[in-house]
Order: sequence, then structure tokens, then C-alpha cells
Amino acid sequence: MTTTTPAPTSRAARLEAPADPEEFAAFAQTRGWGDGLPLVPPTPERVERHLAASGLRPDDVVAVLPPSGAACTAEKLAVNAVMAGAPAEAMPLLRAIVEAVADPAFELHALNATTGSVTPAVVVNGHVRHRLQIPYGAGCLGGADGSSPAIGRALRLVMRNVAGQRIGVTSQSTFGQPGRVAGIVFAEWEERSPWAPLAERRAVAGDAVTVFGAMGTANICEVVARDPDVLLQFIGRALAHTGANGYLVQLSFAEVLVALNPVWAQLIARAYPDVEEVQRLLWEHASVPLSEWPEQHQRQYEDIGWVDERGRVRIARRWQDVIVTVAGGLGGLHAAALHSWGTTIAQTRPVPPLPTPAERESAEAPPTAPERG
Repeated sequence: MTTTTPAPTSRAARLEAPADPEEFAAFAQTRGWGDGLPLVPPTPERVERHLAASGLRPDDVVAVLPPSGAACTAEKLAVNAVMAGAPAEAMPLLRAIVEAVADPAFELHALNATTGSVTPAVVVNGHVRHRLQIPYGAGCLGGADGSSPAIGRALRLVMRNVAGQRIGVTSQSTFGQPGRVAGIVFAEWEERSPWAPLAERRAVAGDAVTVFGAMGTANICEVVARDPDVLLQFIGRALAHTGANGYLVQLSFAEVLVALNPVWAQLIARAYPDVEEVQRLLWEHASVPLSEWPEQHQRQYEDIGWVDERGRVRIARRWQDVIVTVAGGLGGLHAAALHSWGTTIAQTRPVPPLPTPAERESAEAPPTAPERG
């Protein structure tokens, strides 16, 4: 069976590969294409179906990705999406995600190479959440039904097979994390949020993705507080743990993404209907007294001016760097924190609509004769 496989050139190469899923997975693994999980064979028919849903031609370049400097064409994106098991209808969403991570401000080159465990986390806004069954309620960060793991995995395979991320070669990640296999993809529960959707607050209304360089997810549990000010103080203080990358003196800035469950969000919004005020309060609380640091750290923070007027060191330099979204189950009691890795800056992009049948037809290209391998 002929299958399409990713290559560092502008057009994907054609190779003979087994059609049996188990045999294909072994075949792909020996070539470094896989992540250890089963892969769907990217037959021409499957790839063409994904391409048609993208509204792009095979050679259309979505983005150029470091560290390889390879062009991620629509065809290469489709190949990796097929192998990951992502639905064809997710192609516009994946296109937006790849465009976002390719922005120079996202620092994909450094993100791919670092010793840290960073991976892109994706927050989805708009109707596309429902169409693709992106979870935003209970279990949204892992375990809920939906297409999130396959979509996140498609991005991870693109980073491996197009961007060239290889552990021990181009990536020196000391530990890695589960998100480096299935990604971190969840949606905002807009219908239960007391504030405007995250993407809209970032100047992109409707279907959109916000991509954030995350070191992983951290749970924040509080079962006593019923007062919004106490709750914000508790959450903010939980953000400021001294091992977070934001406290590295080599970094000029850091971000932190906070997911508030809808119960807490509505409680807080009754006192603070302006979400920017919530960001400011969390930022003020997200700090550690200078006295709690070793003497060497104290001198460094004083030398670079990170100590505020209260004698505390904040995890983020600006209140805008505390990004608030609403997601999670109605059981309440928990928030989630995603700390940034380093010099990445979160990026928000619109998700293009699915092409019409006529647009799909015009985008289809005649199949290329396979090369025998």
C-alpha cells in the first residue's frame, strides 16, 4: 500500500509502506516518525480528505518551522494529522495552531531545544469548540471525551517530523512531560464565563486559538474560601512557587495561564466584573517575600530591580502576563495553573472556516505518481 510520509522538502515524499496499522507503526518508528503510540497509515485517500477540509493546495505553505527551517505545507500537516488520528474537520484549527507557534514571538526554536519540559498548550474559543468536541468542562485537561488528544498529538507530530524536534539531538529536555505526546488542548467554557471570551479579549473574536508555552499543568485546590478576595489571594499565592521558570534571573518576562472553574469565576465576578481587575489582583498576590529566598538570590533580584515596594518578588513582570480563562467542572474547588517556560509569548490566531464544497473541489489536486521505496 502506498502511503504519504513527511519530509523536510516542500513536497512530501511517497513511499511504499505497510497498510496494516501495527506493521505501519513499526515501519514508522524505525524512521523516527512516531511517538510510541499506534499511528494511522496516511494513505493518499486519507491525506486528500484532510487536504480537502483544509481548503489549501498540497504545496501551500502554512508556516516555516524551526529548528529544521522546513516548510510545513498543507500536505505535511495533513499527513501528520492523519497519523495522529485527528479528524479532517480539525485541519483549519491545526492550521491556526501551526501559524501561531511559528510566530517569532513564540520562540519555537528555543522551545524545541531547551532542557525544560515545555509544550504548546492550546485554548480554543468559538463555535469550533462544539463542532470538534473540544472539552471545556470536567476533565478538560485530560480524560474527557473529544478530539483534543488527537489534535494535540497532530501538533506534536508536526513538531517532530517537520520542525525536527528530537530528544537528545535538537531537544535537550531533561524530563519531558505527557503533553509532549498528546499535547494540551482544551476550550474555554464561554457559556458559563462571566467575562468575554479569552480570544476576544486578545482582539480575535469568534473561532480562535490561543497558544501558550506551558511547562505542564498544576492543580490548585481550596475547599474553605467563599470570599472572592480570599480566593484570589489563595490562587495568586499558589502561582508563585520558587521553582517556576518565571523566577529565573536570565528571563526578562514570564507568563502564567490560570483556568478558573465556572463556580469560582462567577463568585469572583460578582465582586470583580472586570476581568482585568482579576488579573491585577492575581498578579499582586503571585509573589514571594524576598526574605524567603537564599541570600544569593536576594542579591540578584535586588540588582535587577525585581523586588517590589512590599519587599516581594512577583512571578510575572506585568499584570497582563497573568492570563485568565474559564474552564473545568461544576464541582468547583480547583483551579489550574500553566506556567510559561521562558521567552515564549502567547499567541492568538483566528481559525479559518471549513471550506465550502466548491472550495474543496477547487483545492483538490490530481494524485502524484508514487515513488517506489
